[in-house]
Amino acid sequence: MIIVMKPHAKEPQIQEVLHFVHNLGLEPHMSKGTTVTIIGVIGDESKLVNSNIELLQGVDKIVPILESYKLANKQFNPTPSIVKVRDIEIGGDALVIMAGPCAVESREQLLQSAHAVKAAGAQILRGGAYKPRTSPYAFQGLEEEGLRYMAEAREETGLAVVCEVTSSRAVEAAVKYVDILQIGARNMQNFHLLREVGKTNVPVLLKRGLCATIEEWLNAAEYIMSEGNKNVILCERGIRTYETATRNTLDISAVPVMKMKTHLPIIVDPSHATGVRAFVPALSKACIAVGADGLMIEVHPDPAHALSDGPQSLDPEAFMELCQELRPYAKLAGRKF
Repeated sequence: MIIVMKPHAKEPQIQEVLHFVHNLGLEPHMSKGTTVTIIGVIGDESKLVNSNIELLQGVDKIVPILESYKLANKQFNPTPSIVKVRDIEIGGDALVIMAGPCAVESREQLLQSAHAVKAAGAQILRGGAYKPRTSPYAFQGLEEEGLRYMAEAREETGLAVVCEVTSSRAVEAAVKYVDILQIGARNMQNFHLLREVGKTNVPVLLKRGLCATIEEWLNAAEYIMSEGNKNVILCERGIRTYETATRNTLDISAVPVMKMKTHLPIIVDPSHATGVRAFVPALSKACIAVGADGLMIEVHPDPAHALSDGPQSLDPEAFMELCQELRPYAKLAGRKF
């Protein structure tokens, strides 16, 4: 439920409503616009029944939020959220590129990748230290050793770093090294893990599950936000359909749908969506056109010998060429890059 204040409601009137809601045992969240202030209410909304809160001075109307997700709802916060990572703003005017290898394989491989993606224009280095794989015999990642390499790459290049976490133990280790915690598609509905990252003050990149609906995805974001961490970035990475021409089917329509439903920023991962490097450039351009706030692209110094997802990874030269091609598209979309 949201309480809409009258245009130019005075500060004492707003504070009176906030105290009223708090005294009912509910949690108020204020979103202040240029002319109108909205107060979202979290908790047992039945307590507001017969409270006559609409009679308080400055209150314009009470609007119920019918969706199960509240904090992530655009009605709750009409102003698009910007997630700040070091000196980078995700959801602002700039197009943000996260790039790097699927898996951290060695110190040398990661540092080489970091320098290459920075030279091309990426602002954030991606790399997997914990790799949940379909086969238990596939490379599972270097874990904390890989995290240390990521921190070193950040110090050497100035890039922010993002890494997937797969357990409470991984979260405990990763918060010491990385700037963004990633929840992978397989863990989108691992509600215990969502709550764990929600208890941190580290920004979270939440990937869409393999078969998740948009509402399920937003409710997963709600789990994180309900624990106090409002710095959530959504990532569309393709969903599983009957089509076999690509690894997954990139739901490009999810970007404008999300822009309508939530205030959270959204990026797209065309690499995991297709599993084919040849399709990454065209889909990257399309994602910018539909309003994505950023891209996550896999880049490896030697894709043919990558321990994870080589077929979808660009080499540094191809990534440099792609970034150059993206600049006019970003300009047309009103993005700085």
